[in-house]
Amino acid sequence: MIDVKHLTIPGILEDITFAVAPGERVSIIGESGSGKSLTALSIMGLTDLPAQGSVTVDGTEMVGTPDRVRRRVRGRKVAMVFQEPMTALDPLKRIGKLVSHELLAEVGVDRPGAYPHELSGGQRQRVLIALALSQNPDVLICDEPTTALDAIVQAEILDLLDRLVRERGMGLLFISHDLAVVRRMTDRVLVFKGGRIVAPDSDYAKALAAAAEPGPPAQPVPLGEPVVTLSNVSLRRGRTLAVDDVSLSVRAGERLAIVGGSGSGKTSLLHLVAGLREPTTGTVRVAGDVQMVFQDPYSSLDPRMAVRTSIRETGVDGTRADEMLARVGLAGTGDRTPRQFSGGQRQRISIARAAAPRPRILLADEPVSALDATIQDQVLDLLRDTVGDNTLVFVTHDLRVARELCPTVAVMQAGRIVEQGATERIWAAPEHPYTRQLLAAVL
Repeated sequence: MIDVKHLTIPGILEDITFAVAPGERVSIIGESGSGKSLTALSIMGLTDLPAQGSVTVDGTEMVGTPDRVRRRVRGRKVAMVFQEPMTALDPLKRIGKLVSHELLAEVGVDRPGAYPHELSGGQRQRVLIALALSQNPDVLICDEPTTALDAIVQAEILDLLDRLVRERGMGLLFISHDLAVVRRMTDRVLVFKGGRIVAPDSDYAKALAAAAEPGPPAQPVPLGEPVVTLSNVSLRRGRTLAVDDVSLSVRAGERLAIVGGSGSGKTSLLHLVAGLREPTTGTVRVAGDVQMVFQDPYSSLDPRMAVRTSIRETGVDGTRADEMLARVGLAGTGDRTPRQFSGGQRQRISIARAAAPRPRILLADEPVSALDATIQDQVLDLLRDTVGDNTLVFVTHDLRVARELCPTVAVMQAGRIVEQGATERIWAAPEHPYTRQLLAAVL
């Protein structure tokens, strides 16, 4: 169904050769920037980069042919769930105009009248999945389809994809940095490194597997006076109560993880602390300078600005900017613009920019969700080093990452904090039913 022969894009991909048979499930794993997404875009005929070699979808050539030829197979023969849903959806169209209400309901989105910006990151990803399935393709390409989803919704979406692929007899090409998901969803693995396919028993593949194993839990640290205080805070966004009567205190030196499902209010709470939104009711007090890593790196970076300049906007010099790019594995790339990086690389740039001025309070919204296991470990080390004795508020849907990085955790559901305390206590003996459900989906 998909036949890739000697696909080469100078400087990016080199001699990529593989095939996906009808009904076969194949995964692509590898570090950020290894060529995974670009290979998928080449199969879809959605890149204008100078490509050599051949890519056919059900016999139709996708390299070097007119777009009118490629359009005949897109959607009907092969469809794709893209990595960054906010940039893949039309911001001026309600989602009910893009996909049927039945499919939206099937993927768990009950707001057909909403615009993309009114949905959480996980909800937007579910809309993309419904959109990709709308023409019943023969092959479905999924590029990090569960990156933005919490453990419960991830399990639901993977069950949905598994069932739909099986019932419709579709082939599946699944790109992910989550090795557990890869093992669950596919039968064959392609390992990418530096634009090449390497052997699954190579040292690099073994290093990926080792990095995916959970690390030790974070240890408690001495804490100072409160630097973030929320008192009976609510935030209404249209008809939605995004944050509902939340009171929270974060002390100097604390590393607090805020976990919960997509749409639970985690990001809205972080925006209140950052001063990006005013509370509808209640008060927010912050003592100290704040920097923030945003959830969607592409929309948070100026597309026309070199990334070194973006980092320097935080008040640091060029030397510090280049040092931070090197710390996140992107040495020598300061003169490039955001579009010249992969999604995971853009996320690393966002982290470098926020961490560069060594803020007293660092807010991080899903900062490692788009990163493979090896880079994720590096970035978590960078966050630990950058935060030091300062304060970190870390929003994530990945409970394993929360446990490794943060000694304390707050669990959110439907805009409220339903449980809060020491991470190890909650991990060992969760009290709220929702917390137990979250942990059950992970363990």
